[in-house]
Amino acid sequence: MGDSSASTILTYVALLLGILILTLAEEKSIYIVLLEEEAIAFHRGIVPLEEGTRLDPSSEVYNSHAKQLVETHDQFLQSNLGTGRYAKLHSFTHLANGFAVHTTPSQAQKLKRCRGVKLVERDRGAKLMTTYTPHFLNLPEDAWSQEGGERNAGEGIVIGFVDSGINPLHPSFAYDPMNPFTSNLTRFSGACETGPRFPVSSCNGKIVSARFFAAGAQAAASLNASVDFLSPFDAVGHGSHVASTAAGNYGVPVEVNGFLYGPASGMAPRASRIAVYKAVYPSIATLADVLSAIDQAVKDGVDILTLSVGPDEPPEDTITFLNVFEIFLLLARRVGIFVVQAAGNKGPGPNTVVSFSPWAVGVAACSTDRSYPATLILGNGQKIGGVGLSGPTSGDALIQYKLVLAKDAAKVNGAFLETPYTEECQYPEAFEPLIVRGSVVICNFSAGFYNQTSTITAIIRTALTLGFMGFVLVANPTYGDFVAEPIPFPVPGIMVPRTADAQIISQYYERQTLRNKQGCVMRFGGTASIGEGRVASFKERAPIVSRFSSRGPDIIDSNKNPTDVLKPDIVAPGHQIWAAWSPPSVLDPVLEGNNFALLSGTSMATPHVAGIAALIKQLNPSWNPSMIASAMSTTAMKCDKYGETILAEGYEPATFTSSTPFDFGAGLVNPTRALDPGLVFSPGNFQAP
Repeated sequence: MGDSSASTILTYVALLLGILILTLAEEKSIYIVLLEEEAIAFHRGIVPLEEGTRLDPSSEVYNSHAKQLVETHDQFLQSNLGTGRYAKLHSFTHLANGFAVHTTPSQAQKLKRCRGVKLVERDRGAKLMTTYTPHFLNLPEDAWSQEGGERNAGEGIVIGFVDSGINPLHPSFAYDPMNPFTSNLTRFSGACETGPRFPVSSCNGKIVSARFFAAGAQAAASLNASVDFLSPFDAVGHGSHVASTAAGNYGVPVEVNGFLYGPASGMAPRASRIAVYKAVYPSIATLADVLSAIDQAVKDGVDILTLSVGPDEPPEDTITFLNVFEIFLLLARRVGIFVVQAAGNKGPGPNTVVSFSPWAVGVAACSTDRSYPATLILGNGQKIGGVGLSGPTSGDALIQYKLVLAKDAAKVNGAFLETPYTEECQYPEAFEPLIVRGSVVICNFSAGFYNQTSTITAIIRTALTLGFMGFVLVANPTYGDFVAEPIPFPVPGIMVPRTADAQIISQYYERQTLRNKQGCVMRFGGTASIGEGRVASFKERAPIVSRFSSRGPDIIDSNKNPTDVLKPDIVAPGHQIWAAWSPPSVLDPVLEGNNFALLSGTSMATPHVAGIAALIKQLNPSWNPSMIASAMSTTAMKCDKYGETILAEGYEPATFTSSTPFDFGAGLVNPTRALDPGLVFSPGNFQAP
């Protein structure tokens, strides 16, 4: 009997030790916890539950209530999890009552069972949804004239940007003392948080507030101090691009690599003003930081909230409308904030939208009628079309240069000879310098590009190091046609994305090249030059829904079951958009050192709608978010510039289908008509303006 008892005790001890070891071994994650008690914005003791009601966050009663909620969060965690078992990252007090906590899955399960808990959700992270468009949308001629011209368009409205920060030195965000803002921002209360590369002078009147949120990022990863700046400064470029698209200054010259591409303007160039909420870092982005940024932006009093960032997958264990991110957007809408959100970049397949709920305007992306055609001229006079924002080879493409296939210039017995990196021009040390210097070198889109280990940046580095006259990146029949987007090249270059065109180049090259029996080149006889690729053409059919733009129907869960909500809501230009950039460009080395970038994505489409919403709000200050959304939707265009049905890009390059509302929502946003829609709808009623 004694032996049996001892054995039982040992078994229990072993079991407890196993549980303890398992608990200690659990990997911590970030969890968002919402509590049942109302947040400040909806607390009946402070403010009636009316859409559009604004609170004074500097008032004594507000601060007292906020402090009480934070203390309640601390006490709740300590009493239920115990000291040392967690780290609280953020307290949410304005829109929602809750907090973000870094703890183990088992502790999170424990929180779910606690009284007073409404929701516990694991942080899924957040991702970025990665100029001519004012003219494409007829803004200068029509809409801006209704606002008193470009110098006043959007004045008095604050647009909040939750993104990767802002480059405060960019001319798109400069304050002009000769044209001061005349509007009074008594309803807005922000702050200028300083830090690396972001002195207090960064908040200059155009930028009225700048904050950063990093507790989630610091808990989830080891940040790199050389790029993950703990300040509102934008080391990525994305946040600057988005902010300038919506509210950048009027007529800022776009100059890249010494070439002037023309002037750029935001949709509402006098949008007073820009409020920055940095929640995305080069190393990581967490939902906890994004939600804290949203909570603060609404508390500060922004009029419009721009989200080109967010989760890009549906939640795993709840319906899409009830995940914590969508709940925050609903609460923002309830207090009168117009919320505009990127639809996602997972197209062209169906059920790929990541803007799920009807209370946020989900924006799809389309092209404009502008393109940048580039040309390769072969020695026999044939001209091959391609893509590449570069100047011509020396002599304005009139002089022909030796044409060399990269693998024919490889060092014999070189370390890179048998790898795809040689034919992809990735390493200067792989080549015989005398062969490639002063030549137009053909690089292949091969396995490295296909598996995303090779880059255009490496080709440019090789070309500059070895003195290429220019380079040609051609499609490979093994991998088929590829999608080429124009990138500013500091050296003459062109991408030829169609295999049919690549075959023409290959046939010409082989006919002109003399080889011995072993296949080694004895004489390079082919020649080529690269034409000017930086001059815009305005002959394209437009708009066309972009291939990457996520499509409906909307879904209600991770199994992609459909729901009766039309998504996306609207389409706006998001393909090849020029806007401000930040020179560090730590995630896009090919754009390093540039002040402007030509980018595509629903991230680029979203701020177009945000800026247009600012114009509408300025002209109609009493309109609520539903009325603004109604004005855009009921006046959107469903036909292209030729009066035909809007097309949508298919899966394969250069393939098109007739689009549907699941591609473009209500249609292409039309700011001129949206400013005077004739009739607007609001929940439960309609109103003739």
